[in-house]
Amino acid sequence: MSAEIGYECGDATRPPGPGPKIIAHVCNDAGRWGAGFVVAVSRRWPQPEAAYREWYCGRQSNDFALGAVQLVQTQDDVWVANMIGQHGIRSRTRTEVPVRYEAIDQALESLSNHASALAASVHMPRIGCGLAGGRWERIEPLIAHHLTAQGISVTVYDRP
Repeated sequence: MSAEIGYECGDATRPPGPGPKIIAHVCNDAGRWGAGFVVAVSRRWPQPEAAYREWYCGRQSNDFALGAVQLVQTQDDVWVANMIGQHGIRSRTRTEVPVRYEAIDQALESLSNHASALAASVHMPRIGCGLAGGRWERIEPLIAHHLTAQGISVTVYDRP
């Protein structure tokens, strides 16, 4: 029951069609929100940013860590998955990219469970490849393994 990853030119915060949808994206573990895809998320809904900040502030007593997923409902049939897959943030002085493929792998496994439970399709930009500095050829197989191979419909959006 495997599916292919669909690719579209458009806005991942506005997935078309009926049915439950999860918009997935990668966040950092440094409590920073304000650059990259999260800007588009925050323009559309306030809840994902507020939930991420609260999750980060309470990290001493919750599951906030690399590989964790926080599902935030934004509309009746739309959720945003804040996936912690980036260690720190990119800077001019830092030579190491912040992407953590193992954390994205773990987060996608959890996302698969959420999507299955909600009977939801998953929509995303090329996660982990923007500010996190990851390579799509390493992330795409993780999506295929955890989501499309489980029959979960996935659409990846590239900006026009």
